[in-house]
Amino acid sequence: MSSNSFRKVRTRSRRTPVAVRSPKALRYIQDVGQVGAAALLTVTMLGSSVVAGGLVGLAISFRNLPDVRVLRNYIPSETSYVYDINGKLLDNVHDEANREVVALNEIAPNMKRAVLAIEDSYYYTHQGINPAGIGRAFLANFKAGQTVQGGSTVTMQLVKNLFLSPERTISRKLVEVVLAMRIEQIFEKNEIFELYLNQVYWGHNTYGVETAAQSYFNKSAKDLTLGESAMMAGLIQAPESFSPFLDYEVAKRRQAIVLQRMQSLNWITAAEVEEAKAQPLKLGEITSFRSSQAPYVTEAVMKELTDQFGAEAMAKGGMRIQTTIDLEMQQLAEDVVADSYYRFFGSGTYADQIALVAIDPRTHFVKALVGGVNHESSQFNRAVQSRRQPGSAFKPFVYYAAFASGKYTPNSVINDAAVTYPDGYNYYKPRNYDGSFMGSITLRKALETSRNVPAVKLGQSVGINRIVEIARTLGIKSPMDPVISLPLGAVDLTPLELAGAYATFANYGWHSDPTLIMQVTDSKGNTVLDNTPKPQLVLDPWASAALTDVLQGVITQGTATNAQIGRPAAGKTGTTDSQRDVWFVGYVPQLATAVWVGNDDYRPLGRGATGGGYAAPVWQSFMQQALKDMPVEDFREPGEFIRP
Repeated sequence: MSSNSFRKVRTRSRRTPVAVRSPKALRYIQDVGQVGAAALLTVTMLGSSVVAGGLVGLAISFRNLPDVRVLRNYIPSETSYVYDINGKLLDNVHDEANREVVALNEIAPNMKRAVLAIEDSYYYTHQGINPAGIGRAFLANFKAGQTVQGGSTVTMQLVKNLFLSPERTISRKLVEVVLAMRIEQIFEKNEIFELYLNQVYWGHNTYGVETAAQSYFNKSAKDLTLGESAMMAGLIQAPESFSPFLDYEVAKRRQAIVLQRMQSLNWITAAEVEEAKAQPLKLGEITSFRSSQAPYVTEAVMKELTDQFGAEAMAKGGMRIQTTIDLEMQQLAEDVVADSYYRFFGSGTYADQIALVAIDPRTHFVKALVGGVNHESSQFNRAVQSRRQPGSAFKPFVYYAAFASGKYTPNSVINDAAVTYPDGYNYYKPRNYDGSFMGSITLRKALETSRNVPAVKLGQSVGINRIVEIARTLGIKSPMDPVISLPLGAVDLTPLELAGAYATFANYGWHSDPTLIMQVTDSKGNTVLDNTPKPQLVLDPWASAALTDVLQGVITQGTATNAQIGRPAAGKTGTTDSQRDVWFVGYVPQLATAVWVGNDDYRPLGRGATGGGYAAPVWQSFMQQALKDMPVEDFREPGEFIRP
């Protein structure tokens, strides 16, 4: 998007008229023999001039009219745009007016000439009102049997659009005239014309020449051809009635009227008229009601920015929002979620929803975010709004704490045997998923096979409060109680929180706050939000590398063999005791992804449901496709870092 599109409408310009070939070559009467028409024209001009002179005197009495000087600081409401990280448009957000503001010199000369030809050909010579023009318009329209010229000047139309109601009364017309003259005394012609072209309504909830050009012809206003310009100029008087989207032949007739008017003014030649008429016109689409290309993403972004800047700023402020999302990866993620839903879960027989979040560990930019199987049927964003128990997907926090304590290594031995802990007036006795015990095993084996009892014992050894502290350091903001069962996932988290934390493990302890928003600028191009990564080392690199080394075994020989993708990867399954929530969260050096599968009504998924069987295949499908063009990277070994 051009940086010029951020400029304020009120751009100072030289008082330079729109280029014409012969300003004096105005043809008022096509046939010199039409003496009667000429006489009528003369009388009309004289009478109109007298009326205009009287209006100048009346202007003094208009004490309560709007102060047109407020236009010095006027900024039209402008559409906000949301882009992916590569500049691809995801969505536009606007109130009633879908508008993008541009400077006058960013509008094609043909477009400016076409508008003036049909709306106000004497614009650069009158002072806001044009009595002679009113007479000429009356005769031209009478002769043609339809409206081919407007009686109001561009300045009068601007006044009507900005300050007045649409009622058709003599008093309102007088006010319009007075305000137009006042504006002409304060502002330069180019300033007024620029305001007009950015303010005028072009149909289909589209305001301003730039937005209209993008809608009707899928191009910027500066690139409009003569034929396109003439068609757009012909729409101003009745945009919906003349719209080429609704009746192309009517729009072509309006185009011809504008071209003929431009020729009669000697602004274009007969050959140019014929060439413009013959030019094939490729129409765009109505943009005001276009749906988002990534609705779960854009809704999350707009909610965050609305909370920060307010609803009006987002709907009218003309903000340019660059997200961290990669649209191709986002569309891939949406396709994988939808396909997996039908392929693995029988169209909701076992699970009715899936959420997925993918984060770049190097920046903590969210690259893809899917909040559900189908946004049209459910707008609830499970990726950021739904807190569900992670089960064993929480265990890496515990094992990291153990490694970082300096008391344990992946090869340390722990006893997987029955144990009981006092818990208030009761006792807590953790059990493994299969009800068995394995005796003395290494921590590596305990995590690969997702044993519960060793995780609880480690939690007691390093301290539950220490685990909570680590989770907070990794960006977990959800409520978290320091209960004995916390190591087994007795906490409700969002997929975004888990993906962000695992991304820090993948980056050996370097952390930035995960974000969907890279940068936001206002309508003038000023940066109002900049989320350039500022990573901080928040974890011990050796402990992070040791954890990653163990989590690779989860995929190669543990509970997540369904997540193998043909390259080094680390991750952890998660399954709650009730089988209501199943997870797989895993990563490679370039991408960390969390997948949750479950039911919105907390209905159990069924006996035997596990993260390795339900969530890992979804993760595998997404990662294989998302990484196909990325080089294979190995994880760094723990021995490359200093032990705590």
